[in-house]
Amino acid sequence: MGAGKSTLGPALAERLDREFVDIDVGIEQAEARSIAQLFAERGEEEFRWLETSHLLMALSARRPAVVAPGGGALGRPGTRELLDEAACTIQLEVGVDEAWRRVRNSDRPLAQDEAQFHQLFAERRPLYDAVSDAQTNDLDGAVLAAGGIHVEPGSLERLGELIPGSEKLEVVADSRVAGIYGMEAQLALGARASATHELPPGEEAKTVVAVERLWRELRLDRTGTLVALGGGCTTDTAGFVAATYMRGIDWVAVPTTLVGQIDAAIGGKTAIDLPGGKNLVGAFHWPVRTVIDPSLLDTLPEDELLNGRAELVKTGLLVGEPLWELPLPEAIRCCAAFKTAICVRDPHDRGDRRQLNLGHTFAHALEAAAGYELPHGRAVALGLLAALRLSGLDTSVVEEILRPEPVQVDRELAWEALMRDKKVIGGVPRVVLLDSPGVPRIDMPMSEIEVRAALDELIAG
Repeated sequence: MGAGKSTLGPALAERLDREFVDIDVGIEQAEARSIAQLFAERGEEEFRWLETSHLLMALSARRPAVVAPGGGALGRPGTRELLDEAACTIQLEVGVDEAWRRVRNSDRPLAQDEAQFHQLFAERRPLYDAVSDAQTNDLDGAVLAAGGIHVEPGSLERLGELIPGSEKLEVVADSRVAGIYGMEAQLALGARASATHELPPGEEAKTVVAVERLWRELRLDRTGTLVALGGGCTTDTAGFVAATYMRGIDWVAVPTTLVGQIDAAIGGKTAIDLPGGKNLVGAFHWPVRTVIDPSLLDTLPEDELLNGRAELVKTGLLVGEPLWELPLPEAIRCCAAFKTAICVRDPHDRGDRRQLNLGHTFAHALEAAAGYELPHGRAVALGLLAALRLSGLDTSVVEEILRPEPVQVDRELAWEALMRDKKVIGGVPRVVLLDSPGVPRIDMPMSEIEVRAALDELIAG
């Protein structure tokens, strides 16, 4: 009681495009009685039976919803088991004094006496802790929890407790990341980690050769979990291997780059490259947990941070707020929550999620033409420049923060790669534009002449 479920719940439902179900309201409507009347007329035990039946109906609905049960619902073992099996359960953090301040002088049957309220809080708290998958006190935290994403400095040390289950794990990392963080990850995972594997650095990891080798090396059964420790190329590849090995096993993303923490490791898109284009072979396979530790960026070279800032600027343009001005840990959390909400709403990239491609049609074409030797962030910076120009908007934010410079690649190869992009439909290029910051236009068909001219401006010579 008084944790804020009825306030934060509707806001979370809106962010995730879900129905909001307040169990107490549903009971009052069905019984034509207030909760206080039901307690007085039938007693708490019968009320709890009603509560459990309404909760079961809400969790059995075909379409997922955001559900707020009453604070006492978890007193029944069957209800706790139901939540454990059928829901991601988020505990809203609130102190007992603040909770009492919010509910005193109300008609809540169990909030009439302060001493009794404190006792009830102490009795229930262990039940809440045991059943909750995550704890938070704000909307972004609830969004992240709904996506299975944990953002916290120092969380690499807690990796073992943050990964669900107790089955065997195998770890995948590139050689550089393994040398810096491999031992710390191994210690955190303890005896669950049965093997480690290395991938080549960068885009070399996203090849059929690297994937086949990893398939052959794995010794997990279908209950095992693959842990991807590294940048976007590592999480892309390991996620794709997890999606296809034994027709799919669980995986966990632990991104160690800024690109990974605000973009690549979120949302379940996994893929590898083909010579003709980027991410042409892949699968949607959401990680069972994504662990984002901003402190891992302390060892990141400045050019890699600049790469990530391109995705940060992209997200800020989509949100319509200067997220790039925030302290980096706060910016990471905001970006991760923004992308998580979009991906929960549109997990298979059929609608709203396509806004995340802002600038990427051009970026992927340039990367392919450069033989994937062009850093992703540099390509995205150029792509954002093209998207803003086509949108008729000011480009100064991109130019001042990301400092994009034209690249030396073959124009024809870049154009061929762009026309092979997944967003080209019926031979017509489609791009993401902005009416204004925060107001994207998705899948805008454009003439080849316009798109080619915009692409040519990004190429030197």
